[in-house]
Amino acid sequence: MEPVAAAPPDVPPVAPSLVLASASPRRRELIARLGLAPARICAADIDETPHKAELPRDYARRMAREKAQAGADPQAHVLAGDTVVAVGRRILPKAEDADTARTCLTLLSGRRHRVLSAVALRAPDGTLRERLSETIVRFKPLSREEIAAYLAGGEWQGKAGGYAIQGSAEGLIAWISGSHSGVVGLPLFETRALLRAAGFAIG
Repeated sequence: MEPVAAAPPDVPPVAPSLVLASASPRRRELIARLGLAPARICAADIDETPHKAELPRDYARRMAREKAQAGADPQAHVLAGDTVVAVGRRILPKAEDADTARTCLTLLSGRRHRVLSAVALRAPDGTLRERLSETIVRFKPLSREEIAAYLAGGEWQGKAGGYAIQGSAEGLIAWISGSHSGVVGLPLFETRALLRAAGFAIG
């Protein structure tokens, strides 16, 4: 019998009982930083409309829970996350067109906003664990030319609040206080704690 070749050291081992309820490549990349790779991707198809008067924290938590429940698997843990950009009690939309992204960036220009990143882990028996990360982000005052240049790059597409911190928008951010990975899409400190509590081998 020929020996089985070892996996390259830079490829995280597949966690056979972990399902990621998200098609986001950013979340897969972030999980890989913990030394894990989900055995399966199952993008959750749920209604993401906020409830009337729903607060940003409650909305983020509910979305993560519902995504984890939508991917329910009796043989695996299901990990789900949701990231919300909020100004006060206002939940900013995911930008599906340039006008929405421009409106968001104009609102965020020169002021603080919150990024709430919730993560939920559903066990095979239905037990649900969840954590929430809150990060404060402040953009520099943005000129119309800076906003137009950012929009031209297309990084805003599908992003909450109309920007992606892992792209060129980072050069427009004066400072953040909190979790950088949470703003990208999955707070690694909270995610690591959930997975370790569920018995996953993470250093």
